[in-house]
Amino acid sequence: MEKMCMNKKISLGLTLSLIAVSVAVTFILTSFFSLQSFNTKVVDVNEKAKKYSALQSLDTIVRENYLGDINEQSLEDGIMKGYVNGLGDKYSRYLTAEEHLTQLNNDSGTLVGLGLTLSEDESGYIRISEILSDSPAADSGIMLDDLITTINGIDVKTISFSEAADAMKGVEGSTITLTVRRDGKDTQYTIVRRSIVVNSVESEMLGGLIGYIKINGFKKNTPEQFIDALERLTANGAEALVIDLRDNVGGLITSLQGCLDPLLPEGVIAVAEYKDGHSETLVYSDSSEINLPIAILVNQKTASAAELFSASLRDFGKAVLVGEQTYGKGVMQNIIELDNGGALTLTVAECKTVHSPCCNGIGLTPDYPVENGDDGIDLQYNKAIEVINQMKAQ
Repeated sequence: MEKMCMNKKISLGLTLSLIAVSVAVTFILTSFFSLQSFNTKVVDVNEKAKKYSALQSLDTIVRENYLGDINEQSLEDGIMKGYVNGLGDKYSRYLTAEEHLTQLNNDSGTLVGLGLTLSEDESGYIRISEILSDSPAADSGIMLDDLITTINGIDVKTISFSEAADAMKGVEGSTITLTVRRDGKDTQYTIVRRSIVVNSVESEMLGGLIGYIKINGFKKNTPEQFIDALERLTANGAEALVIDLRDNVGGLITSLQGCLDPLLPEGVIAVAEYKDGHSETLVYSDSSEINLPIAILVNQKTASAAELFSASLRDFGKAVLVGEQTYGKGVMQNIIELDNGGALTLTVAECKTVHSPCCNGIGLTPDYPVENGDDGIDLQYNKAIEVINQMKAQ
């Protein structure tokens, strides 16, 4: 018994000693790393202080010596833009409150206005280069290549193109009066601005029971338009698809799932990988799947979400790519709203499918490389039709 008691005493004493040593080591290590962290933070704070001090000195010099007037809002926006530009990332940028609102409207797939695309004319007036269907301008009787000579009574030649374009903007329900010249004759139009749904998806049935879908960009309402087109084509007997993503520079990554889901098998399709090493699912598909041969048309301007769309279908054996090497934008931006009404568009992650590496800076190599010439013949489209017919025959 006594021996057993002695063993317990020795064991207890040793344990206490080890605990004491452990606490001491932990304290030393914690202190060391805390000191390292503190020193790093001090250096960081000092560096930031130098930057802000330099900016304050610059501001003082400007305010004491600048001959003109300072627009404080423009100055603030310029500082914010300069900071983000200093990152050297071509995809990150600061948006003013007005730019942020425009971006939100653009991403939504709707806009408020007349439905006109304008260009400068050598005459000094403004030429109408595009009219959206189902828009106030289309309903008014204005035609392509008409010249706008006055806006609300103001001669277009007396203002800059950007000022004229700004004068065309307005809130829903407001009116604008335009004088339009056609074949030397001037006609006045009074038009009411309204909300316009932008069609980012076009479709038609081709010969040989091939459905053609062109996606111009990935907006908030693109999945709805894409599903409508897909259902309409398959209901009309489409046995294969040609999806045209040429000149599609991307858009909302969040719109991809709704477009890809009906075409892919169940499971995780694409992910985002962040700076701290964690990943998040970008595209998940359910078990419902349409099995049709698909050829995707791509070119050098096919980028971002359009590239991830293409890679997803090819990586899962659902499509082949026809055309040119794509742009190579495989990074994702988050839009962070700021207190001043502006927003920060910041690159935060790399995007990739679960089967292939990120294409950033590289692009996607087509399965059937084809370049279009200058003769107006769409060789890429013709090749896609040839390939899809071969796939149907297999």
